[in-house]
Amino acid sequence: MQRRRFLATPLLLPTLTWPAEALLAYPPVTPGPRLAFPRDHGGHPDFRTEWWYVTGALDSPQPDVGFQLTFFRNRPGTAETLRSPLAARQILWAHAALTVPGERLRHTERAARANLGGSFSSVDCDVSIGSWRMHREDHAQGEVLRLQMQSPQFSFDFTLTPSQPLLLQGDNGYSRKSHAADLASYYVSWPQLRVDGVLVRDSGRQEVHGRAWFDHEWSTAILGGGAVGWDWLGINLADGGALMAFRMRDAQGRTLFAHAAWRDAAGQLRHFIAADVVFTPRRRWTSPRSGASYPVEMEIHFGEQLLRTLPVLDDQELSASQPAPVVYWEGLVKVEGSLRGRGYLEMTGYAGTLRL
Repeated sequence: MQRRRFLATPLLLPTLTWPAEALLAYPPVTPGPRLAFPRDHGGHPDFRTEWWYVTGALDSPQPDVGFQLTFFRNRPGTAETLRSPLAARQILWAHAALTVPGERLRHTERAARANLGGSFSSVDCDVSIGSWRMHREDHAQGEVLRLQMQSPQFSFDFTLTPSQPLLLQGDNGYSRKSHAADLASYYVSWPQLRVDGVLVRDSGRQEVHGRAWFDHEWSTAILGGGAVGWDWLGINLADGGALMAFRMRDAQGRTLFAHAAWRDAAGQLRHFIAADVVFTPRRRWTSPRSGASYPVEMEIHFGEQLLRTLPVLDDQELSASQPAPVVYWEGLVKVEGSLRGRGYLEMTGYAGTLRL
């Protein structure tokens, strides 16, 4: 199969007025997808928004060190008619963060535009901006994901080895974000990835091991109907199972839509509809920078299960500036209750309506 690649360069936005006719209609997200892999690990450049997202918890040489690496792709829809190779038809950006107990959160970012410098593949997971890269590799022993990033704050080179199959969220990968069917995404998770590799930070170069969670999601529109953001939880359970739960939230903190997917240690997958999923804030932390108040301890009730998030650090707020300012909370939490484990809690829209 011919490999298609889309190149990117550091983001330099020209001062231009886009003609109205240059705007386009993006393809809709519809039920009944036939996802195929590794093809659908790759980019979907016709859609407006896409992200490849990995979070994890390291066990050695120090327990409860969290890491995150996310690549975002956006099709602005405002440069489709321009012939210049510098036209911003596809914009990439990436966030990386490191949580160390007892220390401050470290995070860094990069941004790019299409056709120079970086790339993403449309036939497999392979996205990069400069020396930052996330890609899938086939080996004789099986497939792996490779994460590589470097910055003055920290660097890592991790290999992620699957221990269980992909988890297609929602209806075989069609994940609704609202009671309205047109607000949805295509959404694939890969829980319980074994992490091996090297982390570089103040204490030097360390070999590390742990567990990670991979998400890949693409869509045209997922916020609507008064939603300002979401609360999302992805947990690798201690018994080998996996849990994903989210809710879409309005400006008053009310739940507009919710969903949960729980795959138990035996591999049985259960989905829980909006009426069966309840998020209840229990303790808040207020950012001294943004003033946003985040419910860092949250109870999540679905079916007969009740659990509570306990953050490794209260201050895991990320403030990014490229390609546009965005502030959100994303960090390593432990989960206790009827299910136990570790993973990441993401909360958006508390410092203002999230703009995608």
